Parts: sequence; structure tokens; C-alpha cells
Amino acid sequence: MRISDVIEEFIKEMLKTEDELEIQRNELAEHFNCVPSQINYVISTRFKPSQGYYVESRRGGGGHITIKKVNITQSNYIMHLINSIGDSLTSNEVDIFISNLLSDDIVTKKEAKLLKVATSDNVLSLPIEIKDSLRARIFKNMLINLVDE
Repeated sequence: MRISDVIEEFIKEMLKTEDELEIQRNELAEHFNCVPSQINYVISTRFKPSQGYYVESRRGGGGHITIKKVNITQSNYIMHLINSIGDSLTSNEVDIFISNLLSDDIVTKKEAKLLKVATSDNVLSLPIEIKDSLRARIFKNMLINLVDE
């Protein structure tokens, strides 16, 4: 595992027992024997609102970060995700979305596999400017059909 993965798992484990977590950036960096910017990177890339987290960061005095897990329903999560997707998506971006959906138990492994197959470059053998736009439309449409009514 990379250090970023280890830090992410550590924070997620702490959030399982607390609704809100306040951590000192420097203390966490010291704990993992890394630079504070590594902590910033993990927080900014793996604890975003689109992933169900609210993050407040304060600088100075070692700086502290407050992370709150936002409790949202599966349908709200998916609708928020749909609204955050632009007019085009790369294959890599779809992979990240699918990975997040799986790790947050929003989709099953079978649903994730179908989402991946339907949006893969193998299926969309078109020029890139069309491919990424079509991929976004397909992905959004499939997600809409996963929303409970």
C-alpha cells in the first residue's frame, strides 16, 4: 500500500467511531513519518464533498483539519454524483467514480462491472471528442436508473 492509502484508511477507521474528527496536520504527518503536504493531498483528493465528506481546514499553529462524514441516502449520493459530472468523462475518471461507489457500498460488484463495461474504451470506439461526451451521457443515464424512487 502507498502512504496515501494508509493515511486514508487510518482516517476512515477513526471516522467509524466518531461523526466528526479533528486532527492536527503536523501530528498526523509525524505519526506517518511524512510531510504535512502529504496529509493535505490525502484530504483534498479522498475526502471531498462528492465522496460524502465535509472538510474544514485551518492553517497556522500546526494547522488542524475537521472532517465530517455526511450521512446521505443512496439516492441522494447518486444524484449528487450525477450533478457533479460534467459534459465529458475519461475512462480513468469513470474508474474513479466506480471505485468510490463500490467502496461506499452504493453499488454492488455486479453493478460496478456493468457500469465499467458499458463505458469502456472497447465499447466506445469513437474519436476522443465524441467518446468522452458519450461516456458521460451513458454513465449518467445508468446512474439515474440506479436511483430508488
